[in-house]
Amino acid sequence: MRQSKIDGYRARSAYKLIEIDEKFKIFKGGLTIIDIGAAPGSWSQYVSKVVKNGKIISVDLKEMEIIPNTIQIKGDFTLNEIQQQIKDKLNGYADVVMSDMAVNTTGIKNIDSIQTGELCKDSMNFSKEIIKKQGFFISKIFMGGSFNEIIELGKKIFKDVKVFKPKSSRKDSKESFVICKNLR
Repeated sequence: MRQSKIDGYRARSAYKLIEIDEKFKIFKGGLTIIDIGAAPGSWSQYVSKVVKNGKIISVDLKEMEIIPNTIQIKGDFTLNEIQQQIKDKLNGYADVVMSDMAVNTTGIKNIDSIQTGELCKDSMNFSKEIIKKQGFFISKIFMGGSFNEIIELGKKIFKDVKVFKPKSSRKDSKESFVICKNLR
């Protein structure tokens, strides 16, 4: 049996976020968090456990099973009306915008990397509209493709930009995470 099932998480990706949190000390009580590309919901599950008295808005194209203490929005994050729904539910600013979004893969690694990179840039650009000055932006990125563009964009929007590869990512995976903090 997979450890994620034993621990009650819907996917292994929860451990990647746990490692990010252990290294960068992001999540605590009272935070407002937007989880973009949330399905199946393991990131939202983790933050709903550690962020007491906060607000968690989970967004995905796919329907998700209910996660306690979260507000769910089903729809395409890149559409203006879904972004408006997020802003309406937010009713203020977010402390953390996080995205584990990736495109449905074609098997052509370069194309998959570039398309997932576009989703990362979209979520990063959206975060600058809704994130608090000292807020965090966390996103999956793939080495290659648009990696350098994403890092440059991050540095234009945020003062602190770090790239981190959790040990729970597969060794042969090109997946890493960009962790940005403090809006410019």
